[in-house]
Amino acid sequence: MSRIGRKAIQVPAGVNITLDNTLITVKGPKGTLSRELHKDMKVIVAENEISVERPSDHKLHRSLHGTTRSVVANMVSGVTEGFQKTLELVGVGYRASKTGEKVVLNVGYSHPVEITPESGIEFEVPSNTKIIVKGIDKELVGAFAAKIRAVREPEPYKGKGIKYEGERILRKEGKAGKKK
Repeated sequence: MSRIGRKAIQVPAGVNITLDNTLITVKGPKGTLSRELHKDMKVIVAENEISVERPSDHKLHRSLHGTTRSVVANMVSGVTEGFQKTLELVGVGYRASKTGEKVVLNVGYSHPVEITPESGIEFEVPSNTKIIVKGIDKELVGAFAAKIRAVREPEPYKGKGIKYEGERILRKEGKAGKKK
């Protein structure tokens, strides 16, 4: 049995869960999330907890068990607390600024790169070299942070680029390091 899949999800006060066949809707203080779950997974909503059960020990059902539980748990924590990813800009002259809803990145190109947030995503720029991506959908926040990181991925020689906070860049020696 999946260790993650058999854990019950505690539902905090103020969170409303609606289950319509395979569509689960979670409403909370920060917003509403809906998601279509796999038809074989059985989601049981009790008073203040949710549990996920699988119909058999078939390989597909075993793999979906923990995943479904994690997805529902992320929906619950998203509408109560929200999610955020922090990105750092490393490099001489690399900077970010927020103009209206957009984030403008100056990362060594001949032009500034403007990024417009999708619905459910908001940006915060606490300093020139930091961008915080916030939202209630964990998958969307992660995907959007990856989209920003892809504008200028960190390179292995000097470590310049856009990286996640706490990410360790594996460094390489340059050509001069080979000579003896």
